[in-house]
This record gives sequence, structure tokens and C-alpha cells, in this order.
Amino acid sequence: MLAETRYEHIVLNDSRVPVISGTTMKVIELVLAQAAYGWSPEELRAQFPYLTLGQIYSALAYYWDHREELDSNIENRLEKVNRIHHETPAPPLVTRLRKKGLI
Repeated sequence: MLAETRYEHIVLNDSRVPVISGTTMKVIELVLAQAAYGWSPEELRAQFPYLTLGQIYSALAYYWDHREELDSNIENRLEKVNRIHHETPAPPLVTRLRKKGLI
């Protein structure tokens, strides 16, 4: 079940994560793409042609109005990825390449 928000194109999924309505794209996914590549809303539209400019601007507005909460969520996700990366042993190929000084 989706919960509506006061943002026309943003709904909260069952986990209370904001997503762009009619899609499976999370608001933070769009924001991270913008941050990573420096894309304008128009460029985001070109990269994600299934989104309308209205959906994009609504997602960006939602982010800026909830920035602290979403940035905290992003930080928690990065910490989890880093923890898993450090806890997972390197594959044998990577180990062999490191021993040869190739990486």
C-alpha cells in the first residue's frame, strides 16, 4: 500500500520510503544521480525518459524539504556498503592480481 504525500508525484511505499509515483524509483536514487553527475532536471529527464519533469521537480522538492532525514538515510546506506565491503574477502582473482602488483 502506498501513502500519499503533499507532493503531487511522491508517495511513501510500505517501508515509508519516498518513491516517485507510478515508478519504482526512490527519491534518493534520483538525488544521488544528480549529485554524482551534476545533472540538471532537464538532463535527469533525458537520462530517465520514463519520468516527467513534474515528477523530477517534485522529487527534488521533496528531497530539499526532507534533506536531513534523507541525507542520514544515504549515509547509513554508505556505511552498510563499506562494512560489507570490508567484511567480504577478496575474490581469488583479485588476490592473485594484487600479489603480482597488477592492482
